[in-house]
Amino acid sequence: MTAAPFPATLAPVKRISLWRRYSRRPLGVVALAVFAIVVAAAVLAPWLAPFDPNFVDFKITHAPPGDGHPLGGDSAGRDILSRLFFGAQTTLYGAVITCVAGLVLGVPAGVSAGYFGGTVDRVCSWISDALQSVPGMIVLLVVAAGTGQNFSVLMVALGVFLAPGYYRIARARALAVRKEPYIDAARVAGVTNGRILRTHMLRAVYAPIIVQTALTAGIAIGMQAGLQFLGIGSASTPSWGQMMNDGFQNMLTYPLILLWPSIALGVTIAALAFIGSTLADLVSVRVEQPTRRGLARLRQALAAPADLPDRTPSGTHAHQAEDCALRIENLRVGYSTPTGVKEVVRGVSLDAAPGEVLGIVGESGSGKTQTIFSVLDLLPPGGTVVADGIWVGGEEVGHLSRKDRAALLGRKIGYVPQEPMTNLDPCYPIERQLVEPLRHVHGLSKADAAKRAREILVRVGITDPDRVLAAYPHQISGGMAQRVLIAGAVAGQPSLLVADEPTTALDVTVQAEVLELLRELQREYGMALVIVTHNFGVVADICDRVVVMKDGRVVETGPVEQIFRRPEDPYTAELIAASLDDAEGRDELDEKWQARSVAQDGVR
Repeated sequence: MTAAPFPATLAPVKRISLWRRYSRRPLGVVALAVFAIVVAAAVLAPWLAPFDPNFVDFKITHAPPGDGHPLGGDSAGRDILSRLFFGAQTTLYGAVITCVAGLVLGVPAGVSAGYFGGTVDRVCSWISDALQSVPGMIVLLVVAAGTGQNFSVLMVALGVFLAPGYYRIARARALAVRKEPYIDAARVAGVTNGRILRTHMLRAVYAPIIVQTALTAGIAIGMQAGLQFLGIGSASTPSWGQMMNDGFQNMLTYPLILLWPSIALGVTIAALAFIGSTLADLVSVRVEQPTRRGLARLRQALAAPADLPDRTPSGTHAHQAEDCALRIENLRVGYSTPTGVKEVVRGVSLDAAPGEVLGIVGESGSGKTQTIFSVLDLLPPGGTVVADGIWVGGEEVGHLSRKDRAALLGRKIGYVPQEPMTNLDPCYPIERQLVEPLRHVHGLSKADAAKRAREILVRVGITDPDRVLAAYPHQISGGMAQRVLIAGAVAGQPSLLVADEPTTALDVTVQAEVLELLRELQREYGMALVIVTHNFGVVADICDRVVVMKDGRVVETGPVEQIFRRPEDPYTAELIAASLDDAEGRDELDEKWQARSVAQDGVR
């Protein structure tokens, strides 16, 4: 078998960057230019200001603009233009401190709460709500009095009170992103939660955080000016708030003193507001609320005897637990709903021997994927598992903690998901997504992991591995993406490989190649292969035994040829009839048996 050659040149999809889209918004561009002028004025203040901001010349007290002082003098005889320049420094410095404090506190807490949920989410949300309920201005006045009006400490305190804004956005985005298939793929590959948070979750929240930072900076500048207007801060440090205080006291006799700092403050805050609103239009932030689990009630309901027919499927192929690559006994999976408990898997028992290919087949909603996700610990929030036992490689794993279960992924268990393009992170090249699990799960050096990644790509039939390693997911075909996922799943040579609808998104020709590849790898590494599918044609192509599921339970199990030729359950017969037409299907089935017999004879 040879794979289709990789194209000689990559034709990347043109993706318009956020900043380029921003440049197409005239109002946003004007606001950004205005803010850039303010920043430049602050940075170049020592060179632009005509005088020292604290230099006093009583001759220009309340002087109008002119005579070497373009904006006149204030009530103390100081040059207003010079104080505006240096006041911009103070204003932006305070805004930076506030935003950094909010970022450092709010973003990690929000991402962690959204990703982990449970107690972490409840505690962080309670703290966020508490900060929002406290009268911030009063607390800031207390902090100012207690710290001797230390400006930096005061701005950090303000950042603490503005951190909930960052927290809410980061948490909402994390709740949405954690459901993406490539997050599950990273977890199954054995990537630690810490690295998932750093490499996937934080990258996903950066765009809305930029929006929030622009808005927070505007709020911080306004709050800062308000505190300085009240007289808080060093008198020797020029600031726009102090200038407004001076102007307010003389507004009836010398209104120009109040006009200039008010214009500077208003223009800066308005520019940041327009920047934030423009970015908000360009960035989609999805807010989703988590599901409350009710674990105790749900587990109690699942532990009750199931209301199922008392029957044992015929053709049961039983093994001792210690001899099985996978064994599940009396598995039940349920979800808590407003009307009660919805049970989606009801008393499922199955096993797969080392070197065996087991097919789990059933229509959508039959519970086959939920069964496998229970083994992989990938059930969505709210799902609860109760089982008499789950064994992987002879080891009982049902009682293990989530951390210990995660340690099996990428080592003992490999996973090939459906929809290959959505299970690869679009932000990183293929090489990084293959190398990262090898380094952090199997302890390989960067060079050894890269070498192993290249070798396994060659093994799965990719003829130009260097180009594929350098490519991003959108630069390769669906069939090649599926080969990449298979390579990642078998790179650690697991004893159990689970393939969930591995050919659903592929055309017929590529389907056959992928199935042949899975069979070859299964034989080469001696793995047990469990294929979850709704297609009996896939079962006939590759499986040794089949488990038929309907409505969350097993209705029939046995050797594939027996099930095909003499199905006992009417539902099984319906599935076979739906997959294969009577005449053509039987001829096709006979051809499959003959081809498999020849292949098996060749292996022997």
